[in-house]
Amino acid sequence: MTLSSDLYFSFRSPYSYLAIGRYRELSEALDVDIALRPVYPIAIRDPDILFTGSPLSGRYIFMDAGRSAQMLGIPYRWPRPDPIVQNLMTREIAAEQPYIYRLTRLGQAAAKRGQGLAFADEVSRIIWSGEVDDWHEGEHMAEATARAGLDLAELDAEVEAEAKQLDAEIGANEKALADAGHWGVPTLVFEGEPFFGQDRIEMVKWRMEQKGLAPRTAGQ
Repeated sequence: MTLSSDLYFSFRSPYSYLAIGRYRELSEALDVDIALRPVYPIAIRDPDILFTGSPLSGRYIFMDAGRSAQMLGIPYRWPRPDPIVQNLMTREIAAEQPYIYRLTRLGQAAAKRGQGLAFADEVSRIIWSGEVDDWHEGEHMAEATARAGLDLAELDAEVEAEAKQLDAEIGANEKALADAGHWGVPTLVFEGEPFFGQDRIEMVKWRMEQKGLAPRTAGQ
């Protein structure tokens, strides 16, 4: 029996990037469907949180994400440009955000086509791996989308025409994440149980194995 789960994901989260490829591999090798549920980053959902937490948190995330990537052997560099336009010294969020709305809406459109994991993985690679500069320019996004089996022009047309509907669906994802008992990403929810963080993948697998997780067979 194919198992089902939901992965709550943000294109601005370094930990989401460190998790997405591994969750994609897990879903391809094992008989579990993982539905991508894109959410906007905290900087958009609740920017006040950024100003009430410890000022040390940003520096710690920079350090920890880098060493986590190194330990996992995953190429990593803070994005250029950052998907969120923000003063990293003051933590102030710019009023104009040219990247994150399009990215998240594209992710939701891809998820509706059943290719959410592949899209998020391929696009996150060009944003976070350091293999390209100016990931938002040229053909980088189109090529990443094609590797996920989708057409960027088609997705962009939906983003342009259906922005309000996509935002309503993203809002429903955010509510579902809260209802599952968490607020951060990446969080995978399996049978109502949330697993937060890129370091919980083995625990997720362990829990799924208790519920009969098996290898995929040919044709699945």
